Amino acid sequence: MDTSNPAVLVNAELLGRYVGRKVRAVIQVIRNDGAAVIGKSVDDKQLVVKGSPPSPLTTFVEVIGIADSQSSITADSWTNFGDSFDTVNHNKLCQLANGEYQHLFL
Repeated sequence: MDTSNPAVLVNAELLGRYVGRKVRAVIQVIRNDGAAVIGKSVDDKQLVVKGSPPSPLTTFVEVIGIADSQSSITADSWTNFGDSFDTVNHNKLCQLANGEYQHLFL
């Protein structure tokens, strides 16, 4: 496993810290307009994800890609996570992964 360039686990609030870096985020798909997917992050903020999503998309999707701005990601990979997902716990995990327990995450 290549750990030289790990993707940082983020929610929308944390995304701005990592502009230009590889990130991973889970979104709830709101709309797919072909050029981008508009979604809601696990902390209830809107994110725009550019790239080629799989078809069909499930309600929840994990994206890994480069943070373009505080509210957008250009995705390299997409993983369908199904139609139900615990956003509250995942949001807490994002906070832990970027807080005092950051050393436990890649």
